[in-house]
Amino acid sequence: MEQTRLLTNEEKRVSTYHIETPTNPSLVTSATRLDELNLNWREKDLPERERTKHVHRLHPYLGKFIPQLVEIFLRKYFRAGETAYDPFCGSGTTLVEANVLNIHSIGCDIAAFNCLLSRVKTAEYDVALMKKEVFDILTQVEDRTQATLFSQQWADDTFKDTDNEYLLRWFAPQARKELLIYRSLILNYRYQELLKVILSRAARSARLTTHFDLDFPKQPQTEPYYCYKHSRICYPVQEAFKFLKRYSLDTIRRVERYSRLRTKAEVTVLWGDARAISLSRKIDGVITSPPYVGLIDYHEQHRYAYELLDLPTNSENEIGASFKGNSQSAKEAYQQEIASVFAHTGEYMDSGKRLIIVVGDRDKLYDDIAAQCGFEFENTVRRHVNRRTGRRANEFFEEVLIWRKK
Repeated sequence: MEQTRLLTNEEKRVSTYHIETPTNPSLVTSATRLDELNLNWREKDLPERERTKHVHRLHPYLGKFIPQLVEIFLRKYFRAGETAYDPFCGSGTTLVEANVLNIHSIGCDIAAFNCLLSRVKTAEYDVALMKKEVFDILTQVEDRTQATLFSQQWADDTFKDTDNEYLLRWFAPQARKELLIYRSLILNYRYQELLKVILSRAARSARLTTHFDLDFPKQPQTEPYYCYKHSRICYPVQEAFKFLKRYSLDTIRRVERYSRLRTKAEVTVLWGDARAISLSRKIDGVITSPPYVGLIDYHEQHRYAYELLDLPTNSENEIGASFKGNSQSAKEAYQQEIASVFAHTGEYMDSGKRLIIVVGDRDKLYDDIAAQCGFEFENTVRRHVNRRTGRRANEFFEEVLIWRKK
């Protein structure tokens, strides 16, 4: 049995470096001890194709946790038929993994695009119809755009360019035309939200930016440049159709794979502020990865999608947004806002239920939050996170905080 006496915070920080073999998520049960877990997966232990399996890479998203980590704690602390909640659902990782295990889930997010992406990932599809629609809209766009790929004039007299300043600035004329025609056709299909995600993913790659700076480009790149990613001179993207085609095929494959795993467990996605959102029922626990203080602007991350899809924004209410900085006052505000989210969440939880938080708490901002919002600090598992992408070389650790509702 696990230790039940009251431990100090330092005693509760479980180190797993003494365990040589990384944990296989599928073998975890409610009886698995925390000190039996090794969450320090290396690339050879957990290759990218597994971390981004099926719909988890339906669209790029910064700051998400890996599905294997979510699976482990779902298996340990939840049962089929119970309800898991993620108040910062982001790209829907908790919701996707919960459904596979036949666990109901509710996700909330302040960002409309995040909610769109979560709904698309977890939706139930008629796969044959989905494939037909994805291929059909692609054919329609190709017929209307590719005959004049090298022309400066629009061949389709019905096409009207946009007056959106962002789209005019960040996309070459041909790329913009292809994206806008695709957008205009979406209303003709049943799976409109899925098509919007394909369009958004293509738009991200088709922007006038360098290949190595797709996350937060500052200025449009209109001239040839030396590419650190490819170690050669590269040129700004001029067309979007190749990306529409590539991501259409990829989306079909990913949705097909997930459809074979998907259960009938309910998935609910709520757009709103987790400090005040109304949940429809009690929840049996929480698994979430909150935003880090002063690190990412989640609306700006997908600015191209908001502009192209005309999505509503609520960036001023983002918790820990980069534009708010990471000063001491910003950190104090962050603590208060996070505590407010969890205090509100606790209203839907019975005593003894757990709140599991995955966070890189370098500044120890979470040490005092639990008591402020009606939880007791039960345990922490610390894990090393390999730097697999980008040009970042520094070591990075994150913690899985396990709190219990008082």
